[in-house]
Amino acid sequence: MSGSSRKPPAAGEPHGPGTPPPIRASHADRDRTVDQLRIAAGDGLLDAAELDQRLEAALTARTLDELAELTVDLPPLASTPGGAAVEVKDVLRIDQQAGSVRKDGHWVVPRRIDLRSSWCDVTFDFTEAVITQDVLSIDMEMHGGTLLLVTGPGVVVNSESLSMSYSKGAVPRPEAPGTPRTLRVELTGHLAYGRIKVGPPRRSFARWLRRTSA
Repeated sequence: MSGSSRKPPAAGEPHGPGTPPPIRASHADRDRTVDQLRIAAGDGLLDAAELDQRLEAALTARTLDELAELTVDLPPLASTPGGAAVEVKDVLRIDQQAGSVRKDGHWVVPRRIDLRSSWCDVTFDFTEAVITQDVLSIDMEMHGGTLLLVTGPGVVVNSESLSMSYSKGAVPRPEAPGTPRTLRVELTGHLAYGRIKVGPPRRSFARWLRRTSA
């Protein structure tokens, strides 16, 4: 980060004449800054080292000025069409019989997904998702159908706590240690007579043409 701001007085230190005292930051203020930093990292604006440094500073910040300094060079949080800040759900519940469910585009990843489905294909595409936390837990009770997880850079999937019966599909091994990680998806629960597919997005024909002509 470039630039600097006047260091706020320590506790008990008098303020200069005519200088208003700094406004104390609340837990909600720190949480908003943490969300903004993680979204920026997911968009490639911060590397892993910068993210860790700024997160540590945000969690220990005492004033709003200190928090503002951490995001002065970043775009604001994504907004809804009405202009309100994105709200992250604690739990997204999906209860579907047959058919299909798909979450893609700029959807906001919740902190946990409670998935109950029967003979239903379910897709979670993380390539353009708004990610505001390190871990997503998908607790599933899935009978039949396919679970498709479209991952992007830094998104890894762990299925060690998922039990499977009469099902197929393999989850790729986690990336090498030290690789920047945006989101870890933890699969838990049970899958029967179904299939899991995990991988990056498929290249479109137009993208393939651009690659071959380069």
